[in-house]
Amino acid sequence: VARKRAIGGARDKPMRFVKNIGLGLKTPNSAIEGNFVDKKCPFTGNVSIRGSILKGIIISTKMKRTIVVRRDYLHYVKKYRRFEKRHGNLPAHCSPAFTVKEGDIV
Repeated sequence: VARKRAIGGARDKPMRFVKNIGLGLKTPNSAIEGNFVDKKCPFTGNVSIRGSILKGIIISTKMKRTIVVRRDYLHYVKKYRRFEKRHGNLPAHCSPAFTVKEGDIV
């Protein structure tokens, strides 16, 4: 599954460890050609993707390599037979392979 990229005969840069994480996601070029070191990066580090895949809007990128994702959902109130809007904030690690800003959907 994991491999070291070697295209062509002689290269100036040393080979970089990258892997295919599956789930239909392609390894970004910034992870293949970048020079960052992140042990929690799913493409270049030693972490596996497990559990459910969540979706939300980025509301904060102030921390280093961490983003805060807002997830909106509806909660049913039986007494009034209506839904009310609720939200939850979820801190998540963001690899330097991705360039994200506030307002992006991830």
